[in-house]
Amino acid sequence: MGRKRTISTIVEETTVVADDVVQKTPERRTRRRPNPVSPSPAAVVSPTVASATPSARRSARAKVQVAPKPASVSAKVFGSDDSELSEPESATTASATLEEAPSDSEEEVVAKRKKATPKKIKAAATKTPQKRGKRNAVVDNDDPTEGGAAEGDGTPKKKVKTPRKRKPKTTEPIVFDIPDVEKKETTFKGRLGYACLNTILRNTKPEPIFCSRTCRIATIKEKGMEFVYELGLQNIRDLAKLIEWNETNKIRFMRMSSEMFPFASHALYGYDLSYAAKELKGTKQEAGDLAKKYNHRLTMHPGQFTQLGSPREEVVTASVRELEYQCEIMDRMGLDQDSVMIIHMGGVHGDKEASLARFKEAYTTKLSDGIKARLVLENDEMCYNLDDIMPLCEELNIPIVVDYHHDWIYPSERPVKELIPIVNETWKRKGIRVKQHLSEPRPGAVTVMEKRAHADRCQSLPDGLPDDVDLMIEAKDKEQAVFELYRIYGLEDVIWENLRPPKKEQTLATNGKKSAKTRNKKTGVKGPDGEEVVLKEVEKEGEEAVVVKANGTVATPLRKGKAETDDGDIEMERGCPSDDE
Repeated sequence: MGRKRTISTIVEETTVVADDVVQKTPERRTRRRPNPVSPSPAAVVSPTVASATPSARRSARAKVQVAPKPASVSAKVFGSDDSELSEPESATTASATLEEAPSDSEEEVVAKRKKATPKKIKAAATKTPQKRGKRNAVVDNDDPTEGGAAEGDGTPKKKVKTPRKRKPKTTEPIVFDIPDVEKKETTFKGRLGYACLNTILRNTKPEPIFCSRTCRIATIKEKGMEFVYELGLQNIRDLAKLIEWNETNKIRFMRMSSEMFPFASHALYGYDLSYAAKELKGTKQEAGDLAKKYNHRLTMHPGQFTQLGSPREEVVTASVRELEYQCEIMDRMGLDQDSVMIIHMGGVHGDKEASLARFKEAYTTKLSDGIKARLVLENDEMCYNLDDIMPLCEELNIPIVVDYHHDWIYPSERPVKELIPIVNETWKRKGIRVKQHLSEPRPGAVTVMEKRAHADRCQSLPDGLPDDVDLMIEAKDKEQAVFELYRIYGLEDVIWENLRPPKKEQTLATNGKKSAKTRNKKTGVKGPDGEEVVLKEVEKEGEEAVVVKANGTVATPLRKGKAETDDGDIEMERGCPSDDE
């Protein structure tokens, strides 16, 4: 006979087994409402759980059923037989398995554990929502148009993202350190000017101001001629802004860009400027009227491909078209005879005398009277000095522009001081105010090619400069080079806010885009050093044309002195480069 087992003994054994299972996992306390009828619950498990391995016990945790203890348990012992045990019907027997007892699912158990208490609900209701900035805006649930939930549906309010408001950038004004200049004296009373580009206005944001927007033939084929016309209108509108700025800063002499109306002189895509008549000269606010109002002198300088002495007939024809185009600009602007077009003789082409003869023939037979009235010649630094062009200009009655820098590189036999009075007579015969050019070489220039590159600024006026001429300053710093001479000689007061410091160092390297392959050409002309002059690609002074693509972006600038052909290729008549811009 074994030990007698009572109901209380069975419960104790079962509780031990259940405790062993429960101790395998961390205990999570849940707040339960006390049962007024029964004491704390007891765990009832199946004997299979008690005999299972630890891993099996862990997987069977969810099968543990918590059942209330019976309110009262009575035991009746009949002899010594263990099978003859009894208890009230409300009690749960120890042999009942977990599958037989009702149990909650795992999701329901987790939900019960996370159920908020009245205390937590009250605390959440009184808690102030955390501010997360203006990026997320709460939508009112009562407004169905805002995507909110209907009242009482229990769904949380939706948040709609609004664009972030960026704080305006507060940039400190740039303070430039303007160095002092060495003061000098002069009797000069004429006007100083610069070529085409204003460095301050060109860097204006968001809309830069300049007059050399152009495009490529591929863009014309894609966008049509209306795109080209609009570029020209933008350029001429900006010219009016340049004139206003120059007047404010007491600069009354300027060279206009040859690229104002892209492809206007092209053989296939050329056009007249009647569509821009109002912008050229229509009201008192347009470029032509402003120049006349302020007494500004505007000139032009066709590119180096403009060569009337070329042996190639197609080059001469293209040169005539270019001169007609630029003459039309000034005629439509209503500019007087002082607005001239400056060109160079061009290349020697192996025979200087033959080139001079071809120029004479083209001038007398192919140019209109309007072009002849504005055309003037300039001495260059490589092919034709003052001695070379003076006889031709005397014969054809063409004024001569003296370039002091060019005469320094390729001088005439007599000093330029002696030639200036003779040259000035060519201007007086046509009733045009004398115009001259001034530039300086970069520091450290030794070779002829290095001497040709222009310095950023000029530090002195030339010797023998007449008092009443207009002097074009061909320097990299454009209007800043004019301001520099204003300060050195006290010619005009300057607005200090518009001054910019010069570069600390100037290198002999040029900034222009160079071809990977250098093309040289012999000229048959001896330079100042006694050796034959060899032409090759060098940087030219002035503004490079800004190429605008069909999508409005800016492409690599086209180099001046190049003409784009119908198939988009670039060709250039090899000659003496000029400082056209």
